[in-house]
Amino acid sequence: MFARPLTADAELRPLEPWRAEEFLGHLDRAREHIAPWVGPSFVATDLASARAVLQRYADARARDAGGIWGIWLTGPVPRQPTLVGGVMFVSFDTALGVCEAGCWLEPAAQGRGLITRAAGLIVDWAVRERGIHRVEWRTNPRNARSIAVARRLGMRRDGTLRQAVPGPGGRVDIDIWSVLADEWRRPA
Repeated sequence: MFARPLTADAELRPLEPWRAEEFLGHLDRAREHIAPWVGPSFVATDLASARAVLQRYADARARDAGGIWGIWLTGPVPRQPTLVGGVMFVSFDTALGVCEAGCWLEPAAQGRGLITRAAGLIVDWAVRERGIHRVEWRTNPRNARSIAVARRLGMRRDGTLRQAVPGPGGRVDIDIWSVLADEWRRPA
């Protein structure tokens, strides 16, 4: 197991199935905030579905087809690190040289640059270590925070998939942002 520091009080670690209870507690805190922006299969509602979400990513990681990492923040009280969000590869295809990165974060951890730093680490790894040529970032065009992260990562908006996925109020557009390997410069 590894941990990578993001700030003096935050670190990035693998989010593994044995952490399902902690993941569910985090989702309970974040559910209302992230539900409009993530797929319903991600927002687990009980321990079994939380374990299933994490197992799906563990299985993808074992197949070299994805992965998920959590962000733990240590506050002044309690000093115990708390899972506050994370980043993932929704898809990862070394044969095609393309992957899709994503993220989520609970409101209490916003405004610290954690997602930009964490996403930067996994994008950098994908490009430099695994030879990925194109990293995609897909988001609802109304998700200003997600779009801001894509911009801070140096991504460009490729276009919009109109009414690409079902949403609570009807079909939802998806904006696609990307950065190519020869454009990638890891954010500070």
